[in-house]
Amino acid sequence: MLTELHIENIAVIERADIEPGPGLNVLTGETGAGKSIVIDSLEAVLGARASRELVRTGAERASVTAAFTTDGAEDWLSENELDEDDGLVIRRRVNADGKSSAQVNGTPVSAAELRTLGSRLLDIHGQNDGRQLMDETRHRDYLDSFAGLAPELERHRELYAAYREAASALKKLEMTEAERERREREFRMTADELTAANIRPGEEEQLTARRELLRNSEKLTEALDAAYAALYGEDGSASELAGEASGWAQRAADMAPELDEAVAEIESARASIEDAAERLRDFRESLDFSPGEYDALETRLSQLRRLEKKYGKDESGLAALLERAKQGLEELDSSDEKRRELEAELAKRKKAAYNSAKELSKLRKAAGEELRQRIEAGLKELSMPSVRFETELTPLGGEPGFDETGMDEVRFLMSANAGETPGRISKIASGGELARIMLVMKDVLSERDGVPAVVFDEIDEGVSGIAAQRVAEKLARLARKKQVICVTHLPQIAAMADTHFRIAKTERDGRTYTQVTPLDREGRIRELARLHGGENVTETTLASAAEQLDAASNYKGGL
Repeated sequence: MLTELHIENIAVIERADIEPGPGLNVLTGETGAGKSIVIDSLEAVLGARASRELVRTGAERASVTAAFTTDGAEDWLSENELDEDDGLVIRRRVNADGKSSAQVNGTPVSAAELRTLGSRLLDIHGQNDGRQLMDETRHRDYLDSFAGLAPELERHRELYAAYREAASALKKLEMTEAERERREREFRMTADELTAANIRPGEEEQLTARRELLRNSEKLTEALDAAYAALYGEDGSASELAGEASGWAQRAADMAPELDEAVAEIESARASIEDAAERLRDFRESLDFSPGEYDALETRLSQLRRLEKKYGKDESGLAALLERAKQGLEELDSSDEKRRELEAELAKRKKAAYNSAKELSKLRKAAGEELRQRIEAGLKELSMPSVRFETELTPLGGEPGFDETGMDEVRFLMSANAGETPGRISKIASGGELARIMLVMKDVLSERDGVPAVVFDEIDEGVSGIAAQRVAEKLARLARKKQVICVTHLPQIAAMADTHFRIAKTERDGRTYTQVTPLDREGRIRELARLHGGENVTETTLASAAEQLDAASNYKGGL
């Protein structure tokens, strides 16, 4: 239940404090005074889109703070680990640049989280929401809400999603025979060609290096022979000279022991020279250039580069392509078996989803009859004695005959006059009839939605006379089940209020200001008189207003 509403710098409201009570809370005032701004403020604090247009001209920011009892929000608060001991306070700020922020019990939350919480606290029925009944796509939602089918719908959506998943997998597998032959031909040609090529990892690099050796074979052999001779030849080679130097150095070391280290270094250099000469000799002897090897290398390298160009891949990419081609052939070979498996799984899931949709339809039909009885009874109380209301269920067309919502199209039909065949609400209902149907719908749904408060912004559209009195009585009865906040122009509804606020607009220093004032009995009598006769309030209208207020009090006392 809403217990406090504080508004700052929202449109023409500079500051307003409203403390709704339990039961029926009514807001009245002249057209344009700002009644609907209060509703806009409530929508904003509960997560509706908040634009810079909300901010009062000249103000840096607007803010709305709403305090609620925690009824209906306990689970949300627990899930979000928010303390509920001190109740529930929501604050929404909107800056002049359009940026906004929100807090719940001092903790920042997103607008989406705020909307989720708000849906558990208030059911706001705006001025044009009665027109929702004209939208037949929403009729199924109303019926499902009345029937309490949320768990069954969630289960059905899961089954339908599983069915769609299986259908998609089968469709992906299925292909025309021509497409199958084309893919098999492509896979086989690729696999055969790359298998025959027998490409080895790093082969191209190795072949390129070998080719360079062959291109320079004569120069290479000449250089190796010359280097070996210089290092280890017969006369004057580096090895021979190092040996002579070692002998002379050893004689010197025999006479001067401090030269032993120098002798060791000469011997090490001599050993290194011999090792290098040996490696040069071995490499020279390993060179085995056959006459046709160079041509064979060129042919192989040309083959590799042709394949790389053809498939647009390097050596490793060709190896991966070969594996994919082999896998593709295997999948085509096993696709018949896989298709049979998918077809069986699809049939199983389709049956489960169909049965779920069928059960939903059964529940809807039963709920539709109960809803018919409740709506007709409620509308007869609102001066529509000959009304007929029907819930029409028609099968969905096409294959498979159901979707994520079930297998039904739902449409509300009605006739307001005796002897008329019920027709589509979207075609025949007047504005006043739509308002009364919506009021009864809200009354019926309120028993099951668990939302502790409902807001009506001019639910009395197109209603007058005895019908207005019946609407007032209906609101009074609804307010015994939950808190009701209602913007109205009708004195009949205002008289039924448990708490009455007058919204008035004034001008001061060239600026417009809106004030929200709670009314006592005297104030209520004057406001009821104004609603009856405009600003021309007389003793007669005051007496009539007082009488109306007493009659309303007596009616509520009998509830």
